[in-house]
Amino acid sequence: MNFRIIKNDGLARIGIIETNRGTIHTPCFMPVGTNGTVKAMTPEELADMGYEIILSNTYHLYLRPGHEIIKKLGGLHKFINWHYPILTDSGGFQIYSLASLRKISSEGVEFRSHIDGSTHFLTPEKTIEIQLALNSNIIMVLDECIPYPSERYYAEKSLTLTTDWAKRCKDYFEKKKNKQALFGIIQGGIYPDLRYKALEELIRIGFDGYALGGLSVGEPKEEMYNVLNEIAPSMPEEKPRYLMGVGDLIDVIHAVDQGIDMFDCVIPTRNARNGTLFTSQGKISIKKSEYKDDNSPLDPQCNCYTCKNYTRAFLRHLYMCREILSMRLNTIHNLYFYFQFFKKMRESIYENRFTEFKLKWLPILEKNACSRV
Repeated sequence: MNFRIIKNDGLARIGIIETNRGTIHTPCFMPVGTNGTVKAMTPEELADMGYEIILSNTYHLYLRPGHEIIKKLGGLHKFINWHYPILTDSGGFQIYSLASLRKISSEGVEFRSHIDGSTHFLTPEKTIEIQLALNSNIIMVLDECIPYPSERYYAEKSLTLTTDWAKRCKDYFEKKKNKQALFGIIQGGIYPDLRYKALEELIRIGFDGYALGGLSVGEPKEEMYNVLNEIAPSMPEEKPRYLMGVGDLIDVIHAVDQGIDMFDCVIPTRNARNGTLFTSQGKISIKKSEYKDDNSPLDPQCNCYTCKNYTRAFLRHLYMCREILSMRLNTIHNLYFYFQFFKKMRESIYENRFTEFKLKWLPILEKNACSRV
């Protein structure tokens, strides 16, 4: 994997990540395909929109259908018919979210499957082994994502564990002499000094990219922005910077303003299934009765398949009837909107008008701010 910066506008930057599966233009948004599929979408539709990378999850694919089956069938790209880059999350966040089903030790994490209750033990080495079998292009180290709020003593203890796991992941990764890229994850809760310590230790170990983890887990936005503003500009300039699990477009703008390159989140797809849609005028809830006889397109400024072919009245009708087509059309629109948003943001950086982009979009987004998902 190679990364190069094309242009800066302040701390905001556009760049290119080159992989053996294709090129990724940054800042980029990665649709979440947890089980190897972005809900309600085909891989071909995602590619036609312009998406260059998706995210899948190691924890879920390990449990079902199993990484060995996927490897036997030719790897994750072939299995899901996606011919472009894939990033796999190690599963640390999923293990965090299943706190009642897991037990953490220095060796790894013992957990019970949320599917059938079976017991599994995941070590740092095992997470790398699984991701190598999946043959994703960018793989993540195993980390502990701590909840908010967490006392400092717990954050310090967790950081020691996460750093040790990162080193073990890197050692195992290097033994395999593969062509994938390995990203380290900066933890440390809301404590900037612990985040700096984590960053220094990860740089000492050496990774192909660096991610900020453990944000957007319930903390106030002010706390998230404080960590982001402190740490993001200090992350290695020559490496991709990834803000994990953040997709609220207000947060995205603030993060890009601090030099972040990569994002993922379920917000556009989950909101679509719940009838919440993003438009050039702000977010709308298609279930509202005001749309029952609205013959206009969802967003007159949008060229997606949904907006070119269907009215707000029909989209509301589908949603109220719980038709499967509602999820399809809503998801097509939201993902198209996100891709175009990021494309326009990259263009604004290239043309030295990112400030103008912020001033245009922040009032629109804040007028009907999207909820955390």
